[in-house]
Amino acid sequence: MAGGIGSRFWPMSRTSHPKQFLDILGTGKTLLQQTYDRFLKICPKENIYIVTNESYKALVHEQLKNISDSNVLYEPSRKNTAPCVAYASYKINKINPKANIVVAPSDHLILKEQTFVKAIKSCFKKVASEDCLMTLGIKPTRPDTGYGYIQFKESEVKEDDLRIKKVKTFTEKPDLEMAKFFLQSGDFLWNAGIFIWNVKAIIQAFEKYLPEMHELFKAGNKKYGSSGEAAFIKAVYAECKNISIDYGVLEKADNVYVRSSSIGWSDLGTWGSLYGHIVKDDSQNAIIGKNVMMYDSKNCIVNVPKEKLVVLQGLNDYIVVESDNILLVCRKEDEQQIKTFVNDLKIRKGDKFV
Repeated sequence: MAGGIGSRFWPMSRTSHPKQFLDILGTGKTLLQQTYDRFLKICPKENIYIVTNESYKALVHEQLKNISDSNVLYEPSRKNTAPCVAYASYKINKINPKANIVVAPSDHLILKEQTFVKAIKSCFKKVASEDCLMTLGIKPTRPDTGYGYIQFKESEVKEDDLRIKKVKTFTEKPDLEMAKFFLQSGDFLWNAGIFIWNVKAIIQAFEKYLPEMHELFKAGNKKYGSSGEAAFIKAVYAECKNISIDYGVLEKADNVYVRSSSIGWSDLGTWGSLYGHIVKDDSQNAIIGKNVMMYDSKNCIVNVPKEKLVVLQGLNDYIVVESDNILLVCRKEDEQQIKTFVNDLKIRKGDKFV
């Protein structure tokens, strides 16, 4: 999934060039390129599909030069993750109705790639023999209010992989007190937003829980792979509801499992999550920029153009980011408000700065 705009990573992530197309960590590869390379360890390139907004066509082909255009699915509008998953699933079903599928965001960090590959293959083994829905869960290390949480219980049957548990409940981003309770209870995992199932199981789930969406995409069986696919999808998206796969399907289904996985994961959804992956100075400041001078400042994350001279004094736990013609200065503890800033900007200033 590569169609989002990453608004919480503003101002570096902008509508015209969102974070999946950025080399945020300075590795020489963008997040999309890293994700694509990761999945080459799991399946051949012919089996990797990118679902993105049609406005990012040039960016996708510029960054993934070996991908066929038939493996890129273009969304005419942003309708959240359920239509995105449906489009890919119904198209894949026409190609191979016995396919096993993994759905993953294109903008996440996974440091332990071999462990990730092992986790996905374990999930594939389960979904290949059972019509169930699976997700990867991450053991929480802090009471983070920016993540969704999955409560698990023991499966009714003995699993070959003891890390696989039955899902009891999903909880969207909780408040701090609830997040602390989740952390202490020990039976909650972060929802990594990485899903595994066979194509039959997910289509059955759409039919049961999102029947209108099921009928819309099912009607395109003769269109997928043809010259009429783009026009069909444009018409479908005009009618699709805006809903996430989590809320539309997973939170309602009773055949959902989670595999606890220590894969060095971060959704890199916020500046605070990036802070943990950047080398710090002696005052625990994470600095990207060659001409930054810090005085009496600690625990800050600073990301500015390398040619820019920046002098900061007396800042503790702040985010300081400059990108193009925008400067953001925000307390780290308030970083969830960045999405609000972006929405306010749209109202007051139009789309120029977003």
